[in-house]
Amino acid sequence: MPTDCIHIAFRERAREAPHRIALSTPDGPVSYGELDARSDRLAARLATRGVRPGVLVGLCTRRGTEAIVAMLGVLKAGGAYVPVDPGYPASRIAYLLDDSGVSLVVATRNTGPVLADSHLAVVWVDDDNDDDAAAPLPAHADGDDLAYVIYTSGSTGSPKGVAVPHRNVMRLFTGTQPWFRFDHSDTWSLFHSISFDFSVWEIWGALLHGGRLVLLPETVARSPERLVGLLRSEGVTVLNLTPSAFHQLISSPDAGRVPPDTAGLALRLIVFGGERLDPRLLAPWVRRHGDRVPELVNMYGITETTVHCTYRPITAADVTDGSGSSPIGVPLPDLRVHLLDEQGVPLPPGVPGEMYVAGAGLARGYVNRPRLTSERFVAAPAGVAEERLYRTGDRAVRRLDGELLYLGRTDDQVKIRGYRIEPGEIEECLGQLPGIARVVAAPRNIGDGEVSLVAYLLPVHRTEPGGPEAARLTAEAELHVRGSLPRHVRPSHYQVVSEFPMTHQGKVNRDALGK
Repeated sequence: MPTDCIHIAFRERAREAPHRIALSTPDGPVSYGELDARSDRLAARLATRGVRPGVLVGLCTRRGTEAIVAMLGVLKAGGAYVPVDPGYPASRIAYLLDDSGVSLVVATRNTGPVLADSHLAVVWVDDDNDDDAAAPLPAHADGDDLAYVIYTSGSTGSPKGVAVPHRNVMRLFTGTQPWFRFDHSDTWSLFHSISFDFSVWEIWGALLHGGRLVLLPETVARSPERLVGLLRSEGVTVLNLTPSAFHQLISSPDAGRVPPDTAGLALRLIVFGGERLDPRLLAPWVRRHGDRVPELVNMYGITETTVHCTYRPITAADVTDGSGSSPIGVPLPDLRVHLLDEQGVPLPPGVPGEMYVAGAGLARGYVNRPRLTSERFVAAPAGVAEERLYRTGDRAVRRLDGELLYLGRTDDQVKIRGYRIEPGEIEECLGQLPGIARVVAAPRNIGDGEVSLVAYLLPVHRTEPGGPEAARLTAEAELHVRGSLPRHVRPSHYQVVSEFPMTHQGKVNRDALGK
């Protein structure tokens, strides 16, 4: 992949083998040649609407062929795509479209109704005519132009868009190729929403190497039995999952339910990402399959460092050592991780500190948020030979052998099912209700590595927890959240409290909530 642009590398794969299958979908296979031609036609239509390098284009499609065509079409026209999940509440969709500043949205006829109030121009990706000749495409974007903007939860109550250039994505794959050896014989599954940056790894990992991408229906992704059946029937070789999703796949939390039979799978690689991995949860898999075929790899990463940041193969010894530590290994070849104390002083091995990342994977910053960008993408302090660092908010310790162990957050941010969730966003949302004086959102460990979010509600007027007024208040809060926040950000439980436990410093003692 000598190019620095995603769409050019894809086109090279399409011209090498136009009849090779690019996508396997419930509606049938799509070849590289067909995908290339369809995205060319869309790119030409977008170019006539003014899409060029630096222009952001909303992408409001469900997971399917049209989503991939839309991404490629936007990139070929020179623009950058901004995924907007059509399943989000209307207020969230409106916010993302307004905050990103897009003037054009690519959508399908079945997702179009959610854009009815946006007053933005819409290009229908499924209004495609094979007889339409594609007009000459504009000049290609270069590696420094934006490829996509993906929104993450915001601590101030507002999501923030992370702007990532083409070059960042391309070097993600060229830098890790000696480890993974991806090629056209690999079959990948698109398990994650295109609004979650793990999908960047899945989609382009397949299509930039000439591989096949299996588009999973959402009903299959949510069913362990159906997912295993599809992995087996499609011969998937590369599986990418959050640790919690994988644990659901291999365990049987319900009495009487037997885990799916995972024998006979073609997997050669399972990549974990999106949240903290406790290797002990892999014990059922390792007992049956070992740790070699498929290889198990933990990859710590964040949207601001372009999906993945570190690499660590997981071994049977990690699973059985009993410590519960989360090894995240070493940085990708073109990234560096510095552990600093609160004054920005570099720390030696064995001393925990906050992780700061430097190198080629750093995003450009946050869209239309110069102040926040300057707070998180910072100049290196004295003694650190870097020009620019991303302050992760994550804590780690470096062992004497140079490997990193992940220790958790420096703030209240949590990751659930791979999604980054800022409790402040939930607290801001529920704090708008007139009957609530204060809200604290906090994670609750429900066992076997599973974490759920609980919203603790302090009413304006004294209310008996568990009484009818508390029930009315929690129902009102749940209804308000459904209309304001996407599903992955919503609390799983609501609890009315008469007071909050406090620390000696006068802050809410989050660790004591629910006890």
